[in-house]
Amino acid sequence: MDRKEKNTLRRRFWRSYISSVISIALVLFIAGLFAILLLSARKVSAYFKENVKLSVMLTDKATPSQAEQFAQNLAQMPQVAASELITQERGTQEMKDFLGEDFLDIFESNPIPASVDLQLKNEYFQPDSIARLKEILCEDPLVDDIKYEEGLISAINRNLRRVGIVFAFFVGLLAIISIVLVNNTVRLNIFSRRFSIRTMQLVGATRSFIQRPFLGNAVLQGALSALLAIGGLYAFVVVAKRQIPQLWSIIGTESFLYCGLGLLLLGILLCYFCTLVTVRRMTSMSVDRMYNY
Repeated sequence: MDRKEKNTLRRRFWRSYISSVISIALVLFIAGLFAILLLSARKVSAYFKENVKLSVMLTDKATPSQAEQFAQNLAQMPQVAASELITQERGTQEMKDFLGEDFLDIFESNPIPASVDLQLKNEYFQPDSIARLKEILCEDPLVDDIKYEEGLISAINRNLRRVGIVFAFFVGLLAIISIVLVNNTVRLNIFSRRFSIRTMQLVGATRSFIQRPFLGNAVLQGALSALLAIGGLYAFVVVAKRQIPQLWSIIGTESFLYCGLGLLLLGILLCYFCTLVTVRRMTSMSVDRMYNY
């Protein structure tokens, strides 16, 4: 074989190798995107739940010092993620901004009470837990009433459950598609070298000897594809973060690191086992079938 033919074969090999790496990297990139969403789903759910506020309306008898102490006591409760005191002056100003400066003219006294806005922890964001908390708070003589959107809370829980089920279905479907695509890419790559495998068999090479270079190449190919996918995923997150600054606080460094490690292991293991199965099939294939495969 002259130098020109060797260079042609070398170029074909590298084109095939690079296209395989890029194809697998694209599959892993999409899988990584869904994995980040899956790892962050709980944080996203908690983010929505903990940003719904309950208003604890205080009685007119509550002094400013009592209201401040009451808000501090609420912040110490295990159900509460955060509490904020809304003084009568602040509440009045907010109503003026909303209704106009003269809205108090029809009242003999200021009807706006002091209140405390509560944000509950994720695990207590359930209708029965909120109802129990309301019973406990209403026993306090400083509390006049508790305002919250009961229908909104039920709707949020219901919709988050539905989204979780749909998302889990798509993640499972994507996992199957990823395995099939990677397997087909690896099979096509090895298929183009089936006659080299046959030549090695004819000179007496054992199956383990034939498998060894293919499996080593598969590990390298999987690692390179995963690193490309991780790099693309990081670039996507950085660009998305500029548009949505809160995105990184939801995803978090820990989730991204877990996802990156998972992609690296997934890329290596998928390429390794798909190569192992394909090479075993090729080495046990008859000559007639190899030509007509």
